[in-house]
Amino acid sequence: MDLSDLDWLQRFPPLADLAPSESAPLIGGAVAMQLPAGATVFAPEQPCGYFIMVCEGQVRVYQLDADGNEIVLYRLGPGSMCILTTLALLADTAYSAFAVTETPVHAIGLPAATFHDLIGRSARFRSFVFNAQAARMADLMRVIQQVAFESIESRLAARLLALAANGRDVSITHQQLAAEIGSAREVVSRQLKCFEKRGWVSLGRGRVELRNAAPLRAAAQPAR
Repeated sequence: MDLSDLDWLQRFPPLADLAPSESAPLIGGAVAMQLPAGATVFAPEQPCGYFIMVCEGQVRVYQLDADGNEIVLYRLGPGSMCILTTLALLADTAYSAFAVTETPVHAIGLPAATFHDLIGRSARFRSFVFNAQAARMADLMRVIQQVAFESIESRLAARLLALAANGRDVSITHQQLAAEIGSAREVVSRQLKCFEKRGWVSLGRGRVELRNAAPLRAAAQPAR
């Protein structure tokens, strides 16, 4: 991505009409980032040098439990920024999770010094950062609530329905599903077999076909 060819601020509407005194350091400090699919954006214990804003593509942010099982915390898409990057910059700490590109990604990186300068001088930039932070925190709290209080059956049914929103077939492995709902592959495989025996789904290699969505929708409702 060539910064001279793309008015990237338009991807972030709250920043699009900054005053020149605020937009000049923002544009002047911006660094274009291009990453292929499967690239590591950051990992635990790495220092944070840039405030990252995604223009195009998708990034998966996740952690590993003590057994090495992955749990997806959230995803970053066009127009979004990362809560862990913001926290690391504000607290001057290292990253505490992993981030990997799921597609080719075009992003903007603001050096730490530029980020801190804008946080101090621009009320609009501060509002953009903290509003995005609040929204991402809400996503993170939903993940915590689901893992802590909802059953595997409920979480798995809800995720299958979400992934199959535009059809009946879901191309995904049991390991990937386990990461999506914060569980172990063996647990997910057993639950999928239960769904298959009930006639709710049909299982194939790297795929799940939804056969009966009604009971899945009922199972996806958390217990009251």
